Amino acid sequence: MKYVVKLSAEITIKTRPVRKQFVTRLKGNLRRLNRYHGLACDVIARWDMLEVVVDPVMHESPQDFALRVAAVGALLGDTPGIAHFLEVVEHKLPDDADCNAAPALECIARAASDIYLPRLGGNSFAVRCKRVGKHAFKSQDVERYVGGCLEEEAEDVCVALKNPDVLVGIEIKKQRLFVVKQRHSGLGGLPLGCVGQVLSLVSGGYDSSVASFDVMRRGMETHFCFFNLGGLAHEVGVKQVSHYLWDRYGASHRTAFISVPFAEVVEEILREIARPYMGVVLKRMMLRAANQVADAMSLPALVTGESVAQVSSQTVHNLALIDKVSERLVMRPLVASDKPQIIATAVKAGVATYAEHMPEYCAVISDKPTTAAKPHLLEIQESKFNFDVLQRAVAARKLCAIDEVYASNEILDAVERQAVPEPGQVIIDLRDEESCAKKPLQLIGNSTLNIPFYKLNRVFAELDANQQYLLYCDRGVMSRLHAAHLRTEGHANVKVYQPA
Repeated sequence: MKYVVKLSAEITIKTRPVRKQFVTRLKGNLRRLNRYHGLACDVIARWDMLEVVVDPVMHESPQDFALRVAAVGALLGDTPGIAHFLEVVEHKLPDDADCNAAPALECIARAASDIYLPRLGGNSFAVRCKRVGKHAFKSQDVERYVGGCLEEEAEDVCVALKNPDVLVGIEIKKQRLFVVKQRHSGLGGLPLGCVGQVLSLVSGGYDSSVASFDVMRRGMETHFCFFNLGGLAHEVGVKQVSHYLWDRYGASHRTAFISVPFAEVVEEILREIARPYMGVVLKRMMLRAANQVADAMSLPALVTGESVAQVSSQTVHNLALIDKVSERLVMRPLVASDKPQIIATAVKAGVATYAEHMPEYCAVISDKPTTAAKPHLLEIQESKFNFDVLQRAVAARKLCAIDEVYASNEILDAVERQAVPEPGQVIIDLRDEESCAKKPLQLIGNSTLNIPFYKLNRVFAELDANQQYLLYCDRGVMSRLHAAHLRTEGHANVKVYQPA
């Protein structure tokens, strides 16, 4: 079984040395990915393509082999730098194909019939041939001859050169014939690691997740930097989406996850900074901290998920003021993207499920922000800020390899879950007010408190410490995260309500 991997168009127009470098990088990435996922296959680099050969191994059942072939295909579809890839069956043309057309055309037609004849009944079709090398026939000769043979052999078919139901794909490379069984789309972009490394500022929401996906697709080795505003619950959620992005699109390179405790910084901003300037000051503090992290890791650029005017504080004027504190390039892949477009990309990349459950902790300081911060007033506001707080946060950062971010998450599994509440236990519904109103939680014999997840950390300490509480949300994800966070802070009277 063989896949023929077609390079992204931007690779094919590079100079010969650069193209060779990119192809070598893509080959190395695919080999590392196959080892990481435990998929036995061989990767061969050619000038204009790569070949991925998947052969059966000893004692492998046909079902297991089919699963491995499919897994390799899924891997190719998620690897940056691939325009598309073809599932092919390879044959050898007759030795005299360069001077005798008839045997070669007959060989090609027979190979195409084996694959496509069962698919053609009742459908329109067209034949497309791509050819490299010296032959006694032209590409159009192949298309006409194969098309004529298929039309004779198949029942109830017709040729349709425009928009056919079935497209018969044939590629010829000198004496090698490839009959295309299936064509699959790739990510495009550039091979990961060929254009440098970046530090992506992630919050777990749609924007930062899609921005990280975009730069990974463009070949940037992406490290993840998280400013923790919401305790363990927030950190675990962001670790999940960061690990997902790396595991699916970037596992050829081992990158890092950095968590910076920023709750004290937010408290200082809330205490000292005028409300209209809080959002801009917070973003500037994050960039200052990110620059220090990037310095320590020798990373030349930062990535954020900001889009112009998506929120009122993200004006061009404010973004320019925010960037002034950065010593390095700040990349914003989504700067001109609409929110529906961002969400659509998140769905396609597979991060929407994570993002839609991620709390927005920055909202606490985004009330009535200025859309045009004045530089001299911004300077006055920041003069009130105690920068020792920022330095303590950066010094307290935690760094771990992205493939080890779950090593400390056993605490989530330790959270006890109940399918049926016991008498006297109080249910805390973490959903927002609108969700509670649409689908109210109805229980007999247990009282219910409606406390949205973003208020829980602040409110829980005020509740009766002698009472047993069960946290509830629709999918059981947010409830487990918050229960784990509360238990780490010493609240042993909290569990999770997860109906069967």
